Amino acid sequence: MISDKAYIDPKAKIGKNVTIMPFAYIEGDVEIGDGCVIYPFTSIMNGTRMGKNNRVHQGAVISAIPQDFNYRGGNTLTIIGDDNIIRENVVIARSSKEGDEHATWIGNRNFFMEGVHLCHDVRVGYDNVLGYGSKVAGEVHMEDDIILSTNVVINEKARIGRTSMIGANSFVTKDVPPYIIATGSPIEFAGANKTILTKLGKDEKVIAHIANAYRLVFNGQNDILDVCRQIEQQIPDGKEIQNIVKFLRASELGLITKM
Repeated sequence: MISDKAYIDPKAKIGKNVTIMPFAYIEGDVEIGDGCVIYPFTSIMNGTRMGKNNRVHQGAVISAIPQDFNYRGGNTLTIIGDDNIIRENVVIARSSKEGDEHATWIGNRNFFMEGVHLCHDVRVGYDNVLGYGSKVAGEVHMEDDIILSTNVVINEKARIGRTSMIGANSFVTKDVPPYIIATGSPIEFAGANKTILTKLGKDEKVIAHIANAYRLVFNGQNDILDVCRQIEQQIPDGKEIQNIVKFLRASELGLITKM
C-alpha cells in the first residue's frame, strides 16, 4: 500500500509489497527493498540504499546530510541491510565521502530505539540494540550482538567489540573490546558479559577463557602488543580469543580502563 498523500520522487526505486503511509517524504536517489514499511512523517533522503523488510517509524530521517565540516557534497550513501527496526525520531546521516567503501553502513536485524542518532561514516554490524537517545559520532565502528542502554554517547572513531554491553548514560571515548560489560562516564570495564554469552550458547569454559584474557588486559599492563602475546601464550586458543587479540591489535584510540 502506497498512500497518495506521501511524496515520492518518480526517480525513487520502490520494491514489491512496500507500504508507504501518508506524509512520508522520499527523494529521488533512493532504493527501498521489498516488504519495507515506511510510517508517516518519515524522510528518506538521497543516497539511501535500503534492503528488505525494514520498518521505519514516524519522524525518522534516513540518509540525512552529514553534520561534518569536511563534507563537500556529492553522491554519498547510507546502505541499510534487511529486517531492521528504526523507531521514532531516529536520525541516520549518510557518509561524508563518496563510494560504497565510505558509506554509512548498517547490517541486518538491528533495533534502533527512539531518538538514536548515527552520524556520518558509521558502521553498525548485525543484531545490535541501540537504546533510547543513544548518540553515535562519526566513523564509529560497532560489531555484532552489542547492546547500548539508554543515552549512551560514543565519541568519534571509537570501536565497539562484538557481544559487549554498555550501561546507561555512559560516555565512550576509547575502544570497548569484545565480550565485556562496560559502564560509567568516562566508561570503565566491569567484567565479562557472561549473561549474553550464555544466551548465545557459549560454553562455560569459553566464558572462563574470556574472563581470564581480560584479567591480563586490565592488570595494569600498558603495552597492548605485550598483552596480546601473553593472551596467546597463556589462554587456550579459540575463536573468541582470536577475536579479542585481533581487536586489541587494531586499536588506535587505546582501550577503556578498569573500574
